[in-house]
Amino acid sequence: MTGVDIVGELLNLDEAVIAAIPVDQIKAGALTDGVALTTLLVRMTSNVERQMLKRGATVRTIERISVTARASSYRDQVAAMKLVVKACAGRTGRIAGADNVSVLTAGRGPDLRGPGNSFEQTQDFRVSFDAPA
Repeated sequence: MTGVDIVGELLNLDEAVIAAIPVDQIKAGALTDGVALTTLLVRMTSNVERQMLKRGATVRTIERISVTARASSYRDQVAAMKLVVKACAGRTGRIAGADNVSVLTAGRGPDLRGPGNSFEQTQDFRVSFDAPA
């Protein structure tokens, strides 16, 4: 499991997100050309493992996860960002098969113009969890 799996599950299980953005428009990795808008893209920006002198069965892992909203209008971009934050920020517990999960906001990127004259913005999250060693 990864932070992408965790954030992806939070987005896919949130009724408000799915009402606005269908599950097949929430992707990991990369978006194809001509993708339907509004779309969410979930990617890992960085990964750090807690370094213990003796490695146990699990390793505390902290990942920076970026969720990019690509929309056809600025209004839709802003609405998508609000839904993303509400679905993910402050979540804790067992999520996507990961134990001791904590999801915190970690900054938001600037408004950008994306491909095909679309509107984009990225919300980062700090996702920490216990991963198998």
